[in-house]
Amino acid sequence: MVQVVSVGEVMVELARGSDGRFGLAFGGDTFNTAVYLSRAGIETSYATALGDDAFSSQILDLAAAEGLTGRTVLIAKGRVPGLYLITTDDKGERTFHYWRDSAPARSLFELEGWQEIAQQLVEAKAVYFSGITLSLYTNTGLGRFLATLEMAGERGAWRVFDGNFRPRGWGGDLGRARTVFAEALKRASVALPTFEDEVALWGDASPRATIERITTYGVSEVVVKNGPAGALVYADGQTIEVPVEREVRPVDTTGAGDSFNAGYLAARLKGQSPLEAALAGHRLAGEVIMHRGAIIPRAIQAGVSAH
Repeated sequence: MVQVVSVGEVMVELARGSDGRFGLAFGGDTFNTAVYLSRAGIETSYATALGDDAFSSQILDLAAAEGLTGRTVLIAKGRVPGLYLITTDDKGERTFHYWRDSAPARSLFELEGWQEIAQQLVEAKAVYFSGITLSLYTNTGLGRFLATLEMAGERGAWRVFDGNFRPRGWGGDLGRARTVFAEALKRASVALPTFEDEVALWGDASPRATIERITTYGVSEVVVKNGPAGALVYADGQTIEVPVEREVRPVDTTGAGDSFNAGYLAARLKGQSPLEAALAGHRLAGEVIMHRGAIIPRAIQAGVSAH
């Protein structure tokens, strides 16, 4: 049994460096989390669709180098992965620009072989996905993915949802986004939202309000990430505040939430408490935002995990 199958899109990344030049890399929210999970010793597979071009081949090579299994990747001939460009301001805050409307990842649950991908999800220990994952699919694809989550839940899998809300991905249609998120939450067992996103989509007044709303869907474990203000954790019927252990001046906040989620989920899968897991998430995210790019060098993460 694979421990975690992470579902979504990995894209070609162009990020502006301190010298003004753009460097080529690869990333995507659930892919970043998958890499960090694998590095933490959690057997992880990444479910997506790619093309048959040189960039797709490089993505597959990167996934293999990071220990991600490739049994959950479909290939769409003649298509190419999406592209995104990142610029950061002097406070480390990011601006994204996307070219991804025809990316093959959008067709994952409609391509030939999607049933085999779904079976891998059903048999996993945990399925990890995000609001960006949900924004990729047509109604047909969403229906198949949500049905797969239900079957995974019936087999006892963790269904871990990061409500990563990006208005552009929904074409500004907040109503559809809320409807789809609600259907996902009904099928989730763990939620790892970012408070800023919850305010944008739902208008939540506080992290506690976020927890109160999400638990009405039956989600048993909720961690609301709130940047420098720390995290609010609901588990076992109790709510606790988990502050960050040290304040840092961010160089680049890309991947902060993705890495927190990986640190948290890895710790929970290893049997640690929600409090210990949140602290692990803070430590990894704190290191990630001190470096440019969504995925930091492996040696740096190894140093974080050792503490």
